[in-house]
Amino acid sequence: MKNKTLTFRLIVMNFLQYAAWGSWLISLGAYLSSVLGFSPIEVASFYALQGIASLFMPALLGIVADKYIPAQKTLGIAHFLTAAFLIAASFQTSYSGIYPLMLGAVCFYMPTISLSNTVAFNALNKAGMDTVKDFPPIRVFGTVGFIAAMWAVDLTGFNITNKQMWLSAGISIALGLYSFTLPACPINKDKGGSLVEKLGLKAFSLFKEKKMAIFFIFSALLGMALQVTNTFADGYIKGFGDPSSPLYDAKYVGTFGVDHSTMLISLSQISETLCILLIPFFLKKLGIKKVMLISMIAWVFRFGLLGTGNPGEGVWMFILSMIVYGMAFDFFNISGALFVEQETDKSISASAQGVFMLMTNGLGAFVGSYLAGYVVSFFGWPQSWFVFACYALVVAVAFFFLFKDPQKKTAK
Repeated sequence: MKNKTLTFRLIVMNFLQYAAWGSWLISLGAYLSSVLGFSPIEVASFYALQGIASLFMPALLGIVADKYIPAQKTLGIAHFLTAAFLIAASFQTSYSGIYPLMLGAVCFYMPTISLSNTVAFNALNKAGMDTVKDFPPIRVFGTVGFIAAMWAVDLTGFNITNKQMWLSAGISIALGLYSFTLPACPINKDKGGSLVEKLGLKAFSLFKEKKMAIFFIFSALLGMALQVTNTFADGYIKGFGDPSSPLYDAKYVGTFGVDHSTMLISLSQISETLCILLIPFFLKKLGIKKVMLISMIAWVFRFGLLGTGNPGEGVWMFILSMIVYGMAFDFFNISGALFVEQETDKSISASAQGVFMLMTNGLGAFVGSYLAGYVVSFFGWPQSWFVFACYALVVAVAFFFLFKDPQKKTAK
């Protein structure tokens, strides 16, 4: 009964954690471009904010959570600050007005992803539960929350208004309060040691291990793909029914895909819920290398199908693209977090998760968002999707030859 109660509490945390993100992540790009009139590069710059924030904030707040303020309290404080910046940003309409405020919101939201993982892993370990087996079924409700928020903003029309930010802020406030009731996480206060240890930078020593260094480098390379569809997919699909778009064709006006593109894209997150549940099986049977290779190949299909589909007779390609996204995202993002948790010392757990976030949603997303903006400006649609697909294929081939599966190495 105790484990069931803990599981439910962590489910609520994950639901709220990702509902706050789902309220604006997919729909913000369309709002910025179609309502506020921002250019593709300007829109891309907003998604690059996640990269800027993740370059230092997850690692920084991971250090705070490891050494000074328990992770569950750090999580709550970060959500309160996220909400404050989102509310302020919602009243701005100019690029110079909204950009710095969204930067503030993202700076405090992005660390909460790794912090929520840390809180969950700590609680599961203390309860004697298996993180590889028990975490994915809990994490799946984060995706359910993301989907619920996407559907809410689509059906209410918030997806083309600033109210999407209000909804996200409200959810963040609720989670901020809830976080202070979650199981306490330990802190490791200074007990002497080197300057690196005192500053909480020990997690960066993971780069000295060849296995972890290669893993983190490819995490950054794959992280470059993460924000591409978040940035452009919604506006791209809407463009088939927008007279001002080069993709416009009258026959697509009024189709479900054009009118409810946010809900169509939510099939990606629905696929996530199923794929998350497959992670324990695939990780134990195949190992991290093959699981991440599956993710990379899935990205190739994700981009390629978006480039070949349309909201009419080719809508099945869009739907298939959404389905493969589950493997593209989960087999990299969730499996990667579990891999880092298993391969690092518990004393630097939050910091290590912060480094993983730095490489994926930080360095990777920052570079990827800006490069994607330039690719779209240079190649246009749908050719840009094929450029992204080729990139994912090159990364997959390089990963196959360079990364050695630690499980296989141990087995020998």
